[in-house]
Amino acid sequence: MPQKNPLLISALRETANRLEAGANYEWGHMGRCNCGHLVQTITNMSDKEIVESIDFQMDEWTEHANDYCKNSGSKVEGIFNQLNGIGFNYDDIVKLEYLTDKKILNKMGENTHLRHNHVDDVVSYMNTMAEILEES
Repeated sequence: MPQKNPLLISALRETANRLEAGANYEWGHMGRCNCGHLVQTITNMSDKEIVESIDFQMDEWTEHANDYCKNSGSKVEGIFNQLNGIGFNYDDIVKLEYLTDKKILNKMGENTHLRHNHVDDVVSYMNTMAEILEES
């Protein structure tokens, strides 16, 4: 679970609202997926700028998170530093991309079945994460 941080809570809410309002969502696109949309909010980068910033390496965020190492000089390092700066680490990235954080799922209800590539489920997940962080 991410660390409580007002900036992160605000970013989660803003991202969920933007997605709910019909922002261009595409789970298989680095800048338009679950993490990509949160990165847009936190960095003020567009989906295209996110992809350009990592030299068009269209890996999933989970792959970048698993490969990420501080001070590696990788293109994605600046983005990860910004995420880490507001309490969102590589493990949180993986869980957001696939909507798998057990604490969030438990809060949503015992029989909750989320589809990681359905925008309505992503919106619910982000709003629930923000609620948990606000309560902690």
